[in-house]
Amino acid sequence: MKIVLQNLTKKFPNRNKKVKGDVIAVNDFTFEIPDGSLIGLLGPSGCGKSTTLNLLSGLLKPTAGKIFFGDDDVTGLPAEKRGVGLVFQNYALYPHLTVRQNIMFPLENLKGADKLSKEQMNEKVLEAAKLVQIDELMDRKPDELSGGQQQRVAIARALVKMPKVLLLDEPLSNLDARLRLQTREEIRRIQRETGITTIFVTHDQEEAMSISDLIVVMKDGVVHQIGKPQEVYDKPVNLFVAKFLGTPPINVFHGKVEDNKLYIGKDVIFDSVNVDNKEVYVAIRPEGFILKDEGVLGCNLTGVEVMGRDISVVSTHECCENVAIRSIIDADNMVNVGAKQVRFDLKPNKVFLFDKETEERIDYQL
Repeated sequence: MKIVLQNLTKKFPNRNKKVKGDVIAVNDFTFEIPDGSLIGLLGPSGCGKSTTLNLLSGLLKPTAGKIFFGDDDVTGLPAEKRGVGLVFQNYALYPHLTVRQNIMFPLENLKGADKLSKEQMNEKVLEAAKLVQIDELMDRKPDELSGGQQQRVAIARALVKMPKVLLLDEPLSNLDARLRLQTREEIRRIQRETGITTIFVTHDQEEAMSISDLIVVMKDGVVHQIGKPQEVYDKPVNLFVAKFLGTPPINVFHGKVEDNKLYIGKDVIFDSVNVDNKEVYVAIRPEGFILKDEGVLGCNLTGVEVMGRDISVVSTHECCENVAIRSIIDADNMVNVGAKQVRFDLKPNKVFLFDKETEERIDYQL
């Protein structure tokens, strides 16, 4: 099912009497979601991603704009008629019902031509349970399940009607790290097997990047960038996107361009950047550092963290906005932990320049 959002906007009344005007939760969102794709809505708390999901589900009505499922305008259609499956952050399972009964619940509410026999319902419930691999837990109740198993029940309940669209609202945030990794892989597998167009809301950029076909990065109700996860990571349109994507976060320095040379402090980072003279933000991904005795950038060494296959060199620099600079290098490198300073060369494809005023990325050539 292709989904089209046209100038979608949602405003809420401002409860702060000192501030005039409404609160704009989603601001003029236009986007076409391809049929059968998995889209990650990504951004910090309050960016409008859950509001967008609620607009898609029909739980909220837009202030302006339209929503199309395929060629059908569903903007004014109630939630129960949209053919949407919704999985909440807190699972929302009925504690007094078994797994089988929880999954079957949406089918029991079907009426008219959609009404199913008991045999048909049991067959669909078993299919959904097998899809999420909980068919051996059908007679248990939610308090007898682990967090991951409860999440699977919630997904099976959303899938049992074979919805046109599956909406997942922070579905992994209540799980521990290892279970989150396993469950997000399962979500991707299920989405591929069913081919259902899926929108996945999260504030965790690693989750969104690992399973999404496209990610939508939002802030304050505004869409900042849409693209394939790796493309957005490699070519952020502005400083916010660059900062938001990546673990550890990108290292941001105050720099300047003079006579085509890029400076961080007194160090000349690149000799020729083909950019007009100006002050800039220089953002360097943690994996963009190359440990070298005569490197172009000198930093004050504060520590070394061994992470198995990699080493995180922790340092500081007077021009860096980050409290600590984290440089990820191969564990085969030897770092003199007793030294006061460490020097690096830089990988050009991991170094981004941003305008100091607009914070938009500046393309440069070496």
